[in-house]
Amino acid sequence: MEKDLKQSIMYLKKEEPEHKPEPSKLLFTGLDDAGKTSIILSLQREFSKIAVLSPTRGAQRRVFNFLGKEISEWDLGGQISYRISYLKNPGKFFEGTEIAIYVIDVQNKPRIPEAISYFKDVIEQFYELEIEPPIYVFLHKYDPALRRGARNEMENLIIDLKEQIKSATDYKEIYFYETSIYDFGTIIKAMSEILLSLYPKSELIEKTIIEFAKKIDSEGVVVIDDNSLVIGAYYKDEETKHLLSASTPYFLTLSDNIQYTGVMENKYEDKMIVQRFGKNFIFKQITLKKESTPYYLLLLKDDPVFQKEDFETFANIIKEIIYK
Repeated sequence: MEKDLKQSIMYLKKEEPEHKPEPSKLLFTGLDDAGKTSIILSLQREFSKIAVLSPTRGAQRRVFNFLGKEISEWDLGGQISYRISYLKNPGKFFEGTEIAIYVIDVQNKPRIPEAISYFKDVIEQFYELEIEPPIYVFLHKYDPALRRGARNEMENLIIDLKEQIKSATDYKEIYFYETSIYDFGTIIKAMSEILLSLYPKSELIEKTIIEFAKKIDSEGVVVIDDNSLVIGAYYKDEETKHLLSASTPYFLTLSDNIQYTGVMENKYEDKMIVQRFGKNFIFKQITLKKESTPYYLLLLKDDPVFQKEDFETFANIIKEIIYK
């Protein structure tokens, strides 16, 4: 009988559905043509789609995985008719937001007052719903050409815009990033820092990367997921940080266009070694789990050789942290 009882308990446990946590809601909002969808597509490295992009219709949703955590990404089309519908039904579109990204086109000066006005409307909806997610304002389309050709004018515009936004509301958590899809590193940096704030084990990943870098005598190590997001990094100094940050988009794009021979068959041996700026860059795909999206390792090292065992240990520890 005891045996039958145990079997029944085991059967019930199997039948009982596991509780699956709700995905964290990441909300992209702002006016139409601000560049919200382009930011999302750039992280997926779908650059060819950006050139033929049409305005987003209504709310577009996508669920993706970040460090074993599901993220529900909402891209709210910014045309006036859609904005009115969001404000009329805030529970459907704004409820449950954990992180809000508000995108403003800094090149479209005539619409900046409209952008600030809608920003205040969004905050009002958060207050109504009794939620206070951090809001990250992307001062977007601050392109490299503008930084070079109209630097003083743009810097003054950015300072003034930040002041206008801060004075428009007393909302507690507002942060700013200057971004451009033509400077892909600005998108990677912003989104990586934002999403890591959702992940409690990020410090443990950082510590593991530092120990690995010291073990293999590397000047810098970056680990990136398949959504172009940096999950952790170590830099010996500011110069190393600049070199690796500037090179990350290059290697991600390069890897998308190169067929690795047997890359899925031997996850420890296949790597790309490139000399840039007089340095050895090593880029390697990491498959932590079968049938899951890959991660990528980018490191800077005088000697481009390291022991297979060191890498294997590192990969296993990262796997334990993410999937345990």
